[in-house]
Amino acid sequence: MKSPLPPKKTLGDKELTVMMASLMALNALAIDSMLPAFPAIVGNLSLANPNSIQYIISVFLAGTGIGALIHGPLSDRFGRKPVLLIATVGAAAFSLACSLSNSFELLLAMRFCHGLMAAAMGVLVVSVIRDQFEGDAMARRMSTIFLIFMIVPIIAPTIGQFVLLFAGWRTIFDLMAFMALAAAFWVYYRLPETLRPENVIPIEPHALAKAWTKVITNRNAAGYMIGAGIVQGALFGYLNSSPQLFDEVFDAASFFTIGFAIVALGIAASNFTNARIVERFGARRVSQTALISFIILGLLQVAAAEFAPTSLPLFLVLLTANMAMVGFIGSNFSSIAMTPFGDVAGAASSFQSFVKTVLAAGIGAAIGQQFNGSVLPVAGGFLVCGLAALALVLWCEKGRLFTRPGTTAKIPTNPRGQ
Repeated sequence: MKSPLPPKKTLGDKELTVMMASLMALNALAIDSMLPAFPAIVGNLSLANPNSIQYIISVFLAGTGIGALIHGPLSDRFGRKPVLLIATVGAAAFSLACSLSNSFELLLAMRFCHGLMAAAMGVLVVSVIRDQFEGDAMARRMSTIFLIFMIVPIIAPTIGQFVLLFAGWRTIFDLMAFMALAAAFWVYYRLPETLRPENVIPIEPHALAKAWTKVITNRNAAGYMIGAGIVQGALFGYLNSSPQLFDEVFDAASFFTIGFAIVALGIAASNFTNARIVERFGARRVSQTALISFIILGLLQVAAAEFAPTSLPLFLVLLTANMAMVGFIGSNFSSIAMTPFGDVAGAASSFQSFVKTVLAAGIGAAIGQQFNGSVLPVAGGFLVCGLAALALVLWCEKGRLFTRPGTTAKIPTNPRGQ
């Protein structure tokens, strides 16, 4: 008789961290690796309006926002692994469908479905880590995952550009499909189910609606949630327009991947710094200071668009600085918005993610569609979004800024299994 096969080696911390970071990275690749291919897609699909190409980003983001509402409750009921597997395979299938699309309308439909599936790779990473770790242990692993993840937007356009040197734009979608399928095999063979049986939560539409209502009717949560979406909308406005900006405004298409990486470094640096200063100064003080700086930099961007419209160095300096402010604002606004919901954290988080992403995608699309061969629509978008977010913050805080109401207090949690 043959001896039984030896049991699989337990998934270690390092492999789990790399796996979760890789899953999150697939979403960043699905957005940023496509940017260098915009001109080729415009020509190949004969788009009458070049600005229409930006919808490839917007519909994907809208899909991820809506998907955030779906995958969380499904994974609470059926487990993390099966939902993650189905979604990852689905993302691979729809990415391949994008590659095979013979019309722009079909491409957009497949991109939306791609985003709908890819949403699981963001939502469930947090759930998997939360299933196994709490408190500082969870925070440490999530920080490591985000540090790895932040590298991706810096290198993703270079990957897309490299593919274009040897193949057409459709091959970028083929590559994304292959990577998603590889991730699915990795999850299937190595990731155990992390949801404990006693923590299974039935899908109850009434309970979900009640949690969403609590978010909408809470002054701080609603204001900071919408504010975070508005500021992120300015970022998406730049993202949608970025290939056209470098090509048509600055006549520097060959510099796009380098310029994009420089700007992405601003967000990476601010996220890295924020993790080290927020407990000392408080989320409100850090984010509100960053928001005021965001508005000032937006004013400078508008001035530069008027008086030095083709200066690429000035554009990069101001944009990189403002992207750093986005990093300080986004994470802290989200943290403040989640503070009141320790008892319904999962439902509240998925709903807030949905609102922020869909709102940001819509604002980003509106800014991008204003592109007219100049930097002014993007610069104006930063300024207007900053002012709107500040108005919301003043409403939330009843006119008082830089307060610190309980930002260091520990939120009580129920023991596992109770």
